[in-house]
Amino acid sequence: MTAVIDKPVRRPGLWAAPPRPVWEEEPTKVGAAGKGLVLALACFAILFPLWIVVVTSLSTRKTIDQAGGLVMIPKDITFIAYQELLSGGQVTRAAIVSVLVTLVGTAFSMTVSVLCAYGLSRTGSLGHRWILMVLLATMFFSAGLIPTYLLVQTLGLTDTYLALILPSAISVFNILVLRGFFMEISQELTDSARIDGAGDFRILWQIVMPLSRAVIAVITLFYAVGYWSAWFNASLYLNDQDMMPLQNVMIQLVQKQEAPVGLGQAIKTGQLSGLAVQMAVMVMALLPVAVLSPFVQRHFKKGMLTGAVKG
Repeated sequence: MTAVIDKPVRRPGLWAAPPRPVWEEEPTKVGAAGKGLVLALACFAILFPLWIVVVTSLSTRKTIDQAGGLVMIPKDITFIAYQELLSGGQVTRAAIVSVLVTLVGTAFSMTVSVLCAYGLSRTGSLGHRWILMVLLATMFFSAGLIPTYLLVQTLGLTDTYLALILPSAISVFNILVLRGFFMEISQELTDSARIDGAGDFRILWQIVMPLSRAVIAVITLFYAVGYWSAWFNASLYLNDQDMMPLQNVMIQLVQKQEAPVGLGQAIKTGQLSGLAVQMAVMVMALLPVAVLSPFVQRHFKKGMLTGAVKG
């Protein structure tokens, strides 16, 4: 009697394609080449403008003048634009404001969204259907800009950092995604925890949230990017230039051609190029999103699709 030895199953490498379903036919060489070409063109269309922005921000005034504007080939690399921007002037202050507003606003928005979504996911909770209908109504109907501004003004939030957080703190879409994900968690788990004496807050903290890391990571990124990129609330509710976030300073640079406080003399004397300063501020505004996105990318499919199936 001969022993049958199972062959070890080969696992695909890091860059290897995942195994194809049995019903899906093998791609043709022409189709694979076409997909590769389309992806290459898409990557080029995305990365080439970013390359120009970064290279121009690192170029000297002489190099920018020789290129007639935007620089594609790096030459005489210098970090003087970043050094001047981060030397404690208006841009540094605006970057600190953006970071603090993003951290505090994201924490507040996630806290309220998770609590609201968990309450709405419990079908036996008091008035959850009426609350859900009211939230859904706000997705299609809004009071408008003027009533919103009057409300913020009446509450005394103008010229305060709370005006950058509270008016856009909650997204009903994000609450619905979280609710759909929470509803797919096994009811037996929460029932067994409740029998053992756990309350709703403990069930949420120790059972629901650990099982929902994917969707929580995705929604957190959505809120963080929203706060970091927001500029309209600041332009509407803030009059003090010292309180402006980074995005509003970038608008002043790019659209209004206004140099940040402390850099106007450096640009006039030729020490700095105004175009290099504009590109440097753009890089500073894009850098946090570009750094954080890859860490959350693997959660996108599970976090968004799974949470949107049921609800």
